[in-house]
Amino acid sequence: QVQLVESGGGLVQAGGSLRLSCAASGRTFSSYVMGWFRQAPGKEREFVAAINWSDGGTYYVDSVKGRSTISRDNAKNTVYLQMHSLKPEDTAVYYCAAGNLFVVVESRYAYWGQGTQVTVSS
Repeated sequence: QVQLVESGGGLVQAGGSLRLSCAASGRTFSSYVMGWFRQAPGKEREFVAAINWSDGGTYYVDSVKGRSTISRDNAKNTVYLQMHSLKPEDTAVYYCAAGNLFVVVESRYAYWGQGTQVTVSS
């Protein structure tokens, strides 16, 4: 069992930066694939980024590629999403998730945090 708690969201102007954190509890954090998803108002939840447990490999959705970096600190049981050059269309609730497969499919992630709101003003 893994419990996930996100933090770091907030209100930021377009062009600004934020770093989201996701603290995990559980003894086997280092063996999970960690992902970030987001859900904008009126839209379905979408994949943002993931980081593999074995080799630290990462994958990003095209819309954030080059503007975001996902990283993990297994010693701190924490995964981060650093976002730069934020745009109003990045406004969403951001969720951290843990799973066993390095995939973008939401249903493959078994554990989810409660989400943190990111609002980007124009």
